[in-house]
Amino acid sequence: VQLQASGGGLVQAGGSLRLSCAASGRTFSSYAISWFRQAPGKEREFVAGISRSGDIIYYTDSVKGRFTISRDNAKNTVYLQMNSLKPEDTAVYYCAANSNVYYRELSRDLRTYEYWGQGTLVTVSS
Repeated sequence: VQLQASGGGLVQAGGSLRLSCAASGRTFSSYAISWFRQAPGKEREFVAGISRSGDIIYYTDSVKGRFTISRDNAKNTVYLQMNSLKPEDTAVYYCAANSNVYYRELSRDLRTYEYWGQGTLVTVSS
């Protein structure tokens, strides 16, 4: 599967962005999809993920209540709605796909993800 991330940009603190991860291929529903981010000088970290079934969702603590992940299998797309953005959310955001999970299983470990998008830059100004 090929992944294309989009939707990043420059926004003021408190603003919103919606990231999209569009996938090629007809087996999109076979993958759990997650968003990771990497800030300058920092390691890539898990942000949010959604299982193949769509009902298992995880968020990292720092984005709970502000970010919402969803998937539309008919459109082969996963979304990350980001509200109340903070300067510390500034990073390159990557979507990734994992087929090595059960239908209602989700991994936060980036090493388990086989396919990665190219990343989209989110910059939040204070």
